[in-house]
Amino acid sequence: MSFLWLTILSALRILRRNPLRAGLTMLGIIIGIGAVVAMVSLGQGATASVQAEISSLGTNVIIIVPGATTVGGVCGGLGSISTLTVDDAEDIEKKVVEVTMVMYGTRSVLQVIRENKNWSTIVFGTTPVFPDIRNWPIAQGNFFTQSDLDSAAKVVVLGKTVVQNLFEQGEEVVGSEIRIRNVPLRIIGVLASKGQSVTGQDQDDFVVLPFSTAERKVLGTKFLGTVGIILVAAHTMHEIPVVADDIKDLLRTRHRLHQSEEDDFTIRTMEDLAKTIAGTSQTMMFMLMSIASISLVVGGIGIMNILLVSVTERTREIGLRMAVGAKRSHILLQFFIEAIIMTAIGGVLGVAAGIGSARLLTTMIGWPTIINTQAVAAAFLFSLVVGLFFGLYPANKASKLNPIEALHYE
Repeated sequence: MSFLWLTILSALRILRRNPLRAGLTMLGIIIGIGAVVAMVSLGQGATASVQAEISSLGTNVIIIVPGATTVGGVCGGLGSISTLTVDDAEDIEKKVVEVTMVMYGTRSVLQVIRENKNWSTIVFGTTPVFPDIRNWPIAQGNFFTQSDLDSAAKVVVLGKTVVQNLFEQGEEVVGSEIRIRNVPLRIIGVLASKGQSVTGQDQDDFVVLPFSTAERKVLGTKFLGTVGIILVAAHTMHEIPVVADDIKDLLRTRHRLHQSEEDDFTIRTMEDLAKTIAGTSQTMMFMLMSIASISLVVGGIGIMNILLVSVTERTREIGLRMAVGAKRSHILLQFFIEAIIMTAIGGVLGVAAGIGSARLLTTMIGWPTIINTQAVAAAFLFSLVVGLFFGLYPANKASKLNPIEALHYE
């Protein structure tokens, strides 16, 4: 039997002598590796969710919102004043060649009433292309048409959350009536469910009605024709930068902005939003991983301390082995192997704990997680490196013991 195999068996027997001490020693490694694996899984899941949510909005979509304003030295922030109009949206659709669809809208949070039930939700007035530009299917009924928009028809389409809070299971939704600000609206459709966004917002908690109906009969407005948002769809995502520049030039011309004046609108692309959200999630992931890595260092220090105690306890044994012919490299290897075995076992248990924690978070809280095999392998290898690094000093100390002094050690 090879010397290496005998050394491994010897290290396992030594660890079995005091399993509680070995388990407590590995605890720091288990917690550190588990935390790293769980954090990476959460980060990967969040990134995938962001990409899926951006895709649901459309990768070739541009968002335009009113810009920030400053009045009397006070900054009002984005959207603090209505600087966009229906005419702006229609001009974009007519004059920017690469544009395929344009949607505009306005919104407010209001009470929706049906018989003896009520629900506070987002009321969004928009145009008939909403389901196409937002890639949002209709689950029941139909969406409103251009004729509904032209005639300011009193019709509405509900999100799933609103349906669940206003209707009992099995009740007929399409054809029923709700009231918003005492305006009766006939339900003509129900949108398919999209669930929560990556920020935790319920995407199904809103109702949609024709923009003209919202502006003239439900929400009201200070100035007719002002909108809170414009969504523009291009042919392909590769045309987005050119389309965004063309829209910027067109809006600056329409708003008669001087070269020295800043834009009174803000243009955002899906790529910009994806980068912003993904960057935030990555920053949080790295921060949490840094905190988790402290556990690995603490675990490594624990291994080093236990091995130093082991060197003291086994001083006579080490002296005896040297007296019968064991070389310094043999002693060094034995303590190295003990450190590696402890960190390897801790690494395996930590990986299992990390995967289990990630799955538990997905099941209990609904946080998206993706187990990355490369990250798991890297975390496990890092645990071995920790074992090697912190096992070096005790192993070196044991190998330098004087055999005669070690045999006389009490």
